[in-house]
Amino acid sequence: MSIAEALLSIGMLIVVAKLFEGVLSRIGLNSIVAFTAAGILLGPITGLVEPEGQILIFLEVGVFIFFFLIGLEEIDISGFMTTIRGRYFVAALVSVVISIVASLVVTADLLNLGFALGSDGGVLEFTSALALAGILSLSSLGLVAKVLADKGLLRELIGLRIFTAVIIAEVIALLIVGLTIGEETDTGLSVWGVLRLVGQIIGFTVIIWLVSAKLLPRVMNLLLRFLNVPELSFGLLMGFMFLVVVAAEEIGLHGSLGALLFGAALSGLPRQMRDDIMPGFRSTAEGLFVPLFFASAGLYLSLSFIELPLATILGLVFIPMAGKLIASFAGTYIARLDTPVVLSVGLMGKGVAEIALLLVLHETHVIGDDVFSLLTIIMFGYILLMPPIIGMAVGRARMPEEASQPKLILPSFARLALDGVRVEAVMDRTREYPGPDMTVGEFLADWTVPNHNDYLVMEGGAPAGTVSLSGLRFLRRVSLSGRGAFGNTPLRSVMRRHPPLAHPEDPIDDTLERMAEHSMTIIPVVDRGTGEFLGMVSSDEILELVALRSEVMRMAGGAD
Repeated sequence: MSIAEALLSIGMLIVVAKLFEGVLSRIGLNSIVAFTAAGILLGPITGLVEPEGQILIFLEVGVFIFFFLIGLEEIDISGFMTTIRGRYFVAALVSVVISIVASLVVTADLLNLGFALGSDGGVLEFTSALALAGILSLSSLGLVAKVLADKGLLRELIGLRIFTAVIIAEVIALLIVGLTIGEETDTGLSVWGVLRLVGQIIGFTVIIWLVSAKLLPRVMNLLLRFLNVPELSFGLLMGFMFLVVVAAEEIGLHGSLGALLFGAALSGLPRQMRDDIMPGFRSTAEGLFVPLFFASAGLYLSLSFIELPLATILGLVFIPMAGKLIASFAGTYIARLDTPVVLSVGLMGKGVAEIALLLVLHETHVIGDDVFSLLTIIMFGYILLMPPIIGMAVGRARMPEEASQPKLILPSFARLALDGVRVEAVMDRTREYPGPDMTVGEFLADWTVPNHNDYLVMEGGAPAGTVSLSGLRFLRRVSLSGRGAFGNTPLRSVMRRHPPLAHPEDPIDDTLERMAEHSMTIIPVVDRGTGEFLGMVSSDEILELVALRSEVMRMAGGAD
């Protein structure tokens, strides 16, 4: 294929995809359906475009940009880490594990029922089967967040609960898929193979995280001060993304995993920097690469799946679906969460990430056209059917008066639901605080309140540090001087010094990101210019703001 022919194919795909998006959106169809329909029209139906030659380079770029955006917008690692010991984490973990085991019945043919899903007609190797099972077990934050936003529920407590459960489940499943998907997925069941793969990903992740989350933003800020270059941040991030993709490919991982990790590492960027880069990335992605990428999925779709054994077709359609449904209910019930039905339905949401990952498995010859086509059609069923089902479940949900809420608000939720809210809107200016010379015994007797873990310690009108109940309990258990002597220890000796600070004009999502990075539920607020202490923000104040908005919307709905 010549360059001219490749450009002709790319041009037709983009034009038809965007036109289909405009037309089909009028009848309520998802843009991804429109893009894929354009690929089907230009590929299998008319034969005008073939997925070969130089066009594949553009399709690969679309893969990387798409996964970068998933990491940047949907993966909240710092928030994820703060939830690990919470009930929502338990619910999501149980849901993912049970769902993956159920999917493995088909993908790995655990019961020897003849499910041969490999591209060569054979049974998939275990790591490939686990990668496919992980994809079938994903929950889609993008789809669920869109449904909640359309229903006006992102600013309500029920929206926070669904959002928290889904994002944890998505991160867990993506981590499992990341461990098993790649150019060389078939590492077998050897201990050395698994350890080598895990070690590669951990090492790669640590390096990417340190460079991307800690070094790169500072370098970009420094360059922006001295270089007057249009779209400098956008260009630097785009270039670094391709470098990360190449690095991932060089160590045997799939480039999409590198792009996903790079985006996740940058998910904690300050709002100002995000606002600088996101318009460029969104325009490039939504105008060019995402339509092209999902149109390419249509190029590969065919009716070849009807030649699969009927048992295989039924197994792929119903076993992962039933497993995911049972797993979602099991997770929410085991974790004893309120409104388990609506949370379970939210965990059933699937979206475009699954199709993108299926395309990766197809391109690496893990699955053939038949399995890819069947599973992609199944995912389109989820995309079309789950939004109204989730909306109906949420609409019928009745929140108990004392419903359990997540203890922390994830920064990613705040970016969507609390856009425009500043620290000064939720800052508490009225509290009193213990001093560093107060003993641990006095503090525990007189200052602790239910459901609070972190406390601010003040000295001379300035934040001196923080203490946590969990930390004090741990120190009391390991103290060699005995409980009585430990009770006489001053807070100065056990407090965590130099806490992170917030400023009244900071966006609340930046502040939550800072709190999550330091595993804290409180943060002192000081004046940016003078350093004067002004008050404190805690996750409780932010939850109260969400609860207040929820109550206002409920009363407004009742008035209507």
